[in-house]
Amino acid sequence: MWIADGWKEYEVLDTSRGEKLERWGKYLLVRPDPQVIWDTPRTEKGWKKMNAHYHRSSRGGGEWEFFDLPEQWNIHYKDLTFHLKPFSFKHTGLFPEQAANWDWFGDKIRKAGRPIKVLNLFAYTGGATLAAAAAGASVTHVDASKGMVTWAKENAVASGLGDAPIRWLVDDCVKFVEREIRRGNHYDAIIMDPPSYGRGPKGEVWKIEEAIHPLIKLCTQLLSDRPLFFLINSYTTGLAPAVLTYMLATELKEFHGHVDSQEIGLPVKSNGLILPCGASGRWEA
Repeated sequence: MWIADGWKEYEVLDTSRGEKLERWGKYLLVRPDPQVIWDTPRTEKGWKKMNAHYHRSSRGGGEWEFFDLPEQWNIHYKDLTFHLKPFSFKHTGLFPEQAANWDWFGDKIRKAGRPIKVLNLFAYTGGATLAAAAAGASVTHVDASKGMVTWAKENAVASGLGDAPIRWLVDDCVKFVEREIRRGNHYDAIIMDPPSYGRGPKGEVWKIEEAIHPLIKLCTQLLSDRPLFFLINSYTTGLAPAVLTYMLATELKEFHGHVDSQEIGLPVKSNGLILPCGASGRWEA
């Protein structure tokens, strides 16, 4: 498992009864987590001092209950700054476990010894985009949500990367890749964080089980002659690490690199366990 253990301002304090207690800077949040199927005593005092609690509804979805939480606050990871705010579907605008990948590919970019062009698909609020740009890469950031791209730009400015070589695009990721192939553009690295299910700007339907392998196949046509890495993140339980390995190894075999896929996770302070948070597949030259 790849563990995001470099955080100073974020931590999972405890897990119990389908929920996790997290510290985001100086604020404590309780959110549901489908992996937490155990029922352990809630001895951490934060369970009674939370700033906000997301309650899952039996009908699907849910809603926040706020006690003392600002509309927006900041959190830092090394030299990066992220704006956080609670919004629908229990999210805050950041997936802290992804720091395990930021550190990995940031190191690869710094050691490449050449200019690196990165394509970040389903790029959300820009965590991977900022990590790649901070390491010295030029990045093309693509997401179907205008609001998410705006949020990512704000994070870039807050991180001192407002003038970094980042191209911000609101677009359907598959259609963008198809156009880039026709244009003859190439990238040295590709990052994708596809949702399990989603819709594009014009109502295009995305189902990861049906669409992920064809998209990987398409993306290989965008790789340069000397690709550096290809990263896929998955929060879909049906896509085990072995499946990610097989897809990457099959479609990138001509580049003669190495593939490894693992669960990614976060340390839990109360008991020393690691909370699984999805999976990542990494191809590297």
